[in-house]
Amino acid sequence: MRKYLSNLAPREIGVVEAFTNDQVGSKLLTMGMRPGTSVEMIRFAPFKGCCYVKAGDCCLALRTNEAACILLEA
Repeated sequence: MRKYLSNLAPREIGVVEAFTNDQVGSKLLTMGMRPGTSVEMIRFAPFKGCCYVKAGDCCLALRTNEAACILLEA
């Protein structure tokens, strides 16, 4: 079963497996989110506009469509 970062509930944790979009993936790699990184969903903005995640020691705000490109380990 595939699970994407955008499908996590607040306070749920996952581990990055891969990126499904190369352009978004390269952007996230430069921000420090690499395969094997533990990510925690902090919260969603109102109306699911973006989400706040903690990746390693960094907190990031991602668009929902960007979070949907991050495949997590099952």
